[in-house]
Amino acid sequence: MTEPHLSDSPVSTPRVSIVIPAYNEDQSIVVTLERLTDAVTLPHELLVVVDNVDDATIPVFEKVADAFPSARLLVQTYGRGPANAIRFGMDTAAAPVVVVTMADGSDDVRVIDDLVRLVERGCVVAAASRYMPGGQQIGGPRLKKLMSETAGRSLHVLAGVGTRDATNSFKAYSTEFVRRVGVESRDGFELGIELVAKARRLRLPIAEIPTVWLDRDAGTSNFQLRKWLPEYLHWYRFAYGRRLTYDDIARRPRAADTPEGQEHA
Repeated sequence: MTEPHLSDSPVSTPRVSIVIPAYNEDQSIVVTLERLTDAVTLPHELLVVVDNVDDATIPVFEKVADAFPSARLLVQTYGRGPANAIRFGMDTAAAPVVVVTMADGSDDVRVIDDLVRLVERGCVVAAASRYMPGGQQIGGPRLKKLMSETAGRSLHVLAGVGTRDATNSFKAYSTEFVRRVGVESRDGFELGIELVAKARRLRLPIAEIPTVWLDRDAGTSNFQLRKWLPEYLHWYRFAYGRRLTYDDIARRPRAADTPEGQEHA
């Protein structure tokens, strides 16, 4: 097959890099790119990240690439899975703010501009929250929603985390913050709670705005609750504790080096 399309260069001086992990999203990627292009008014780049050159997203993207000059398709080299795709996108990002959103259209991308402005004002994490007043989740597995909401609300109340939706992947981050603390997640979507937990231990500002999440209407979800739950629990527990410094974060054992991490590596 032909090599996947790569635009000649990213948007000049984007204010936000939007990372879109995609796994066989041939049924939804065009609509997602259309919605992002319509909704995001700030200078931006769209980074669609797939695991390999056989992903079904690629031929669909290639057909429409010229209609989306701010979009690039990246074949990541960090290993399979959404966490690796997101890490690769974050490492490639050219902007000082990076937003993670899903390729399935479940996120309300109209709030991206506001999330970016919160980071530009000094927050290291700005979360789109389903569980704060004005937020809502429509559809999706009930058990997954119950666990996510319980984790988010308890972290907000008990650990003082600045969002009620720590597990939601739809967030904006300071690119500098992400690169200083590093990303240890290697499997699923636990990266969102990992970075919230690290920001909390560093006592750095976290903010949230309400969002309405709507379950995907095309394709199949790649969420694997049983496989990824131990990693979510690891970062849930990590959010509680004394204040750390960036040096403390750098010196601590990586998640994969702990007994829990080795068990689930």
